Amino acid sequence: MHSIFLKVERGLNELFGGEKHSHTHGDECNHAHPDSHTTNRYQSFAPQTSGQPKWYVDGCSYFWAVSEALERARESIYILDWWLSPELYLRRPPARNEQYRLDNMLKAAAERGVQIRVVVYKEVPQALTLNSEHTKHALEALHPNIKVFRHPDHHPSGHELQEDLAAGFKDMSLRAFDLSKFSQDALKSLYGTSDDVVLFWAHHEKLCVIDDQIAFMGGLDMCFGRWDTQSHPIADAHPGNLDAIIFPGQDYNNARIYDFEDVNKWENNKLDRTTSSRMGWSDISISLTGPIVSSLAIHFVDRWNYIYSQKYSTRDEGKYQSLQPPPSHAPPHRSLGGSDGEFFGGIHHHFSRRMRRFIGADDDDEQSREPLEAGEGGAHIQLTRSCCEWSSGHPTEHSIANAYIDAITNAQHFVYIENQFFITATSAEQHPVANKIGRAIVDRVKRAHENNEAFKIIVIMPAVPAFAGDLKSDGALGTRAIMEFQYNSISRGGYSILETLKKEGVPDPRIYVNFYNLRNYDRINTSSTMGEAERVSGVPYEAARREFDDAVESGYDGYSRQETEGHLGSQYRRYQEAASHLQDDTWDSIAACYMANSPRLDEMPWQGTPESELDAFVSEELYIHSKVLIADDRLVICGSANLNDRSQLGNHDSEIAVVIEDPSPVDSAMAGQPYTASRFAASLRRQLFRKHLGLLPHQACDQPGDNWSPYAAGGANQYDWGSREDRLVADPLSDGFRALWERTARTNTEVFSRAFHNVPNDAVRTWEQYDDFFSRRFVLPGADDEERAEAARLGKVDYGHVVRDEFPGGVHEVKEWLGRVRGTLVEMPLDFLVEVDDIAKEGLSLNAITDELYT
Repeated sequence: MHSIFLKVERGLNELFGGEKHSHTHGDECNHAHPDSHTTNRYQSFAPQTSGQPKWYVDGCSYFWAVSEALERARESIYILDWWLSPELYLRRPPARNEQYRLDNMLKAAAERGVQIRVVVYKEVPQALTLNSEHTKHALEALHPNIKVFRHPDHHPSGHELQEDLAAGFKDMSLRAFDLSKFSQDALKSLYGTSDDVVLFWAHHEKLCVIDDQIAFMGGLDMCFGRWDTQSHPIADAHPGNLDAIIFPGQDYNNARIYDFEDVNKWENNKLDRTTSSRMGWSDISISLTGPIVSSLAIHFVDRWNYIYSQKYSTRDEGKYQSLQPPPSHAPPHRSLGGSDGEFFGGIHHHFSRRMRRFIGADDDDEQSREPLEAGEGGAHIQLTRSCCEWSSGHPTEHSIANAYIDAITNAQHFVYIENQFFITATSAEQHPVANKIGRAIVDRVKRAHENNEAFKIIVIMPAVPAFAGDLKSDGALGTRAIMEFQYNSISRGGYSILETLKKEGVPDPRIYVNFYNLRNYDRINTSSTMGEAERVSGVPYEAARREFDDAVESGYDGYSRQETEGHLGSQYRRYQEAASHLQDDTWDSIAACYMANSPRLDEMPWQGTPESELDAFVSEELYIHSKVLIADDRLVICGSANLNDRSQLGNHDSEIAVVIEDPSPVDSAMAGQPYTASRFAASLRRQLFRKHLGLLPHQACDQPGDNWSPYAAGGANQYDWGSREDRLVADPLSDGFRALWERTARTNTEVFSRAFHNVPNDAVRTWEQYDDFFSRRFVLPGADDEERAEAARLGKVDYGHVVRDEFPGGVHEVKEWLGRVRGTLVEMPLDFLVEVDDIAKEGLSLNAITDELYT
């Protein structure tokens, strides 16, 4: 799931990545909990219940499952999203799946009589590129049964704002402006207020409830840039057949080069896919059936009715109505016999007064609740959320943070965290960071060390937590600010997790806590077939590709490339006709080469010169957008919440998450000893580890498997228990697994570092080393034609491509090195710019906006 302000002349994109957020101060919402919450687990608004969960790793299988459920909808569809793109293809390739474009599916459902209600975050249009107005108008124009709310309203005002707008728009051709130079008062005026709260914050939830019977939730918004397969191809050039394109229009995105812009217009994708890769998107979502769906429906109706009463009850009278919620939260299914107490004895997930200090909550009276028993009804499931007065009309609730702290504190053996951000504190000295998930990590590791326990925490997060290509540029100010907060959470600044552990008696914290990133590579198919087809047809590939978007995307907005024949699409047809008579044995993507049972990279055919093949290799960080915690292979927290103050405190962004404990046992091992794990948690964790290590097969986008359906249609997740690859990751504390994990991460890191000189990198400890290692090697993102020409004269290569002078043996040496890569796991470079005192302020001073906005 799921930003100051951040990009010079490009708006807010980088601070919170593809999810460009807004901000406010941490003390502007009430921390009190309603009395009715004190008896619910984690102080949630909802009681614990039960249901059947099913996981989906990455968007391909998830969106396919959503499409199946939408096809079956008969009564209602409720959607909460940070961003929703009506033109999103839920199944691929687009040329064969027009009916599975989101707007087409919602229109078909509405025509069947289904009532569709959508709530999306209303952005500040001068700063963000979501275009919720386009979302609303495009969907509501489809059918009267579709209603869309946008929230909150921003009302720009004030003299300071007018002055800064005038300064920011000296060049009126710029769509966005340099918000980092705005005054604090001007920014407050731009975002507006509600009940004395500055509306800097975002609705960040991702939820789809269908017929009150099935729910989808997790990290994936239904928007551009999120769809991906588990092998994450980042090349999508198809010179032999344009109809094979997987990522149409702006869905082929690499925001480290060009961010989304004018998302209602497909032609505004500036990224040339013959020279630049896309950025892969790694994410996790789930579907749920059973009693838990009632609680999720109540949550949606509560959100809808609050916004209706606040905004729409007096607007367009008669067009919108409030919704009738389910009568109450559905009770959990009870076990008909036996007890799961022994199985869950290892993790007593109760909420204690002692843990309230971790999040700065009020010291209310509590009542602990042990997990309910669940038999044939499925898993124990607890709904949690972050909300407050501005977002929902309720007092502040931070039950997600409570759940995170509880899971870490009570974990017996192992905690795995996969999250888009990692900003947390171990003490009050790290103000303005307020959440104390970091303190919970420190305390649990200390306990393991003192008791001589085998215990491990693994954290996977993006190498660049937002989207800056050149981290030294002024436009990367916000990205550097986040990175500084993250490094200060992990290993720097005097109060980080690793430093605090050393101070408090753990000599080598890396025995217990480790951090990793993901990165991958691909080869763009710019083989000789492309040049020959261009020569015969007289049409550049990219011109024909853009007309493919014209033909496929019926929502195309008036952009015409009329030929002398006087009709649209002639370039596409001429290119296709020429290509159809040519043979191209070159693969359009070689992402399969680092997955299981893969072909050898050095055996991949290439039609063209060795030099052109070397130039065709590209690499990019694999962007981690997941929001998942897995403890002891028994408990899973999955939802929209990042690990930072924005998501965790409750009085900032609105979020939802579920805590899942599946009593279905599976025989496993932990630290070499027999161990009973949960089927749901263990299978998800093992699937993720196998993907990162390249122990899963390549995933084709049009070959649905057992895990591509909702639970109601396909049952629980299918998993190959006991296979060779499964056994390699079964015990996360075994010596064999540790060696495999560390060896794979080390090898991949070394290969990528040599081939692509990617940053962040441990070889770069100063800005001078940054210039030598990175800047002097590449044509950097955003360079104009003159700068590109000069860079080429100096022998620089395009950003993301192979550094030629590292490989005197040419493309054969490149392929020998890249052939060593397995999966996408790499080490996190904790020494990157470690000798720089303040990485956030290099090149541009922050304005008066306080540091709280970056956490």
